[in-house]
Amino acid sequence: MPTTPQAYTTRTFEFACQIVKLYRQLNKIRDFPFPISRQLLRSGTAIGAIVEEAKIASSRRDLAAKFVLALREARETKYWIRLILATDLAPASILRDALKESDELTAILRRTVQRLRAG
Repeated sequence: MPTTPQAYTTRTFEFACQIVKLYRQLNKIRDFPFPISRQLLRSGTAIGAIVEEAKIASSRRDLAAKFVLALREARETKYWIRLILATDLAPASILRDALKESDELTAILRRTVQRLRAG
């Protein structure tokens, strides 16, 4: 689990890069629904942007609120990946790593939110 703000930002930035690459792959698939890939791109890249913004939070409460938003985006990203898998819109092989990382980020962010709320 990341323990420093830099560790969070590095990991979420790397995930955003992974999502951008996945987005490009998905859009090369014939008849892939563009709105789904766009939603995946939006939510998957938002996680890192929100964590980056959290580095300048004005209070612990503000920091917790930012991490809640990042957690929501991580859960939404996981949803889009699961939907793509469940509907066979893309091969599982290109989604596996992103799904695993979205699971891990969701767990990390959930624990972080719990810790920040606990005081």
